[in-house]
Amino acid sequence: MAATTTIEPRTAPKAVGPRRRKPMWAVVQRVLQYALMVLLALFCVVPFAWVALTAVDADGGPTVSLPAFTLDNFVRFFTDGATPRLFLNSVIVSFAATALNLACGVLGAYALSRYRFRGRRTFMFAILLIRVIPPPATIVALYLLMVRIELDDSYLGLILVEASAALPITLWLLKGTIDAIPYQLEEAAWLDGCSRFGTIRRIILPLVGPGLGAAAMLTFMAVWGDFLTPLVLLQSPDLYPLSIGLFRSFTAFNQVDWGVLAASAVVYMAPPAVLYLFLRRHLMRSSLGGAVKA
Repeated sequence: MAATTTIEPRTAPKAVGPRRRKPMWAVVQRVLQYALMVLLALFCVVPFAWVALTAVDADGGPTVSLPAFTLDNFVRFFTDGATPRLFLNSVIVSFAATALNLACGVLGAYALSRYRFRGRRTFMFAILLIRVIPPPATIVALYLLMVRIELDDSYLGLILVEASAALPITLWLLKGTIDAIPYQLEEAAWLDGCSRFGTIRRIILPLVGPGLGAAAMLTFMAVWGDFLTPLVLLQSPDLYPLSIGLFRSFTAFNQVDWGVLAASAVVYMAPPAVLYLFLRRHLMRSSLGGAVKA
């Protein structure tokens, strides 16, 4: 018997009517949204534009204008007797405090992640509570403590305070990263004869890279941009960081060198930007890629 085929009748395409125009209130709302976005963008961009243009302007002033291009402002920044010292002080304090913060943070986060003890959860939330308290509320007591142990007006005292202030965030961040590392990796290392610190150095540190990068970035930016702590703890101008140097230059309103001030601001923004570019790929890299196979 021959097979019979049935052909379904084609359905006529639906007629497409004219597109409905948006109501007037929707158009007005969209225009207002874009106008607000433009205003916010200008509010954010104009200060950076002033800094960038005035830094290369031979006749820089407190207004945004097309510059008479020159690099003399940067030359004067690095050849002046005071400004290079301010920059060096910021570099020393920021890098030293970041290194100390990460060293203490790794060990503390490892202990909070791997050891179980009574009151551990309460202790962790108590550490985080430190960040809730505004710094000005404790700065006087902190200054009196530094005076009592004779660490005021010194690199060491400022580094200890800055590293301790950023430690709670580092502990929480690294603890979560270490929690994601399988415990079986450490057990395998112990069977091979590694000690506890050897396991941390050979297993934990290579896998905790993204967490370390994020903690380093947050700590460095907090220390680099801190103004209140060095202002209170330091009395010697030779120890001032660049943040205080910018403030002192701006407060002398009748003697402001706008070109050098803008060049100082550009130099002040450079280290965090460079650190971000250096750590960006490490922050995006998976910490456990290929470590454990199913």
